[in-house]
Amino acid sequence: MIRIIIWFVVGYVFYRALKSWMFPTPPSDRPIAGRTGREIDDVMIKDPFCEAYFPKRNAVNLNFGGEELHFCSVACKDKFIAAQSKKKP
Repeated sequence: MIRIIIWFVVGYVFYRALKSWMFPTPPSDRPIAGRTGREIDDVMIKDPFCEAYFPKRNAVNLNFGGEELHFCSVACKDKFIAAQSKKKP
């Protein structure tokens, strides 16, 4: 009984090796929807006011004190500006 199991395992390993040698899998770099799988679509950034993460391409930008800030919405940008104006004496 053990011999049959061993022969089955050896046969299966041989079959898988032969199959991968004769029919190699294609590389995964083929384009899907115009892009390859290794390209980054967009980066996620954090809103400095509400601390929500969102795609950078959807950001509402503000240059504040020489620093470029990215907000998830106009409302968050306006709330940030209001909070900063309250902090200044």
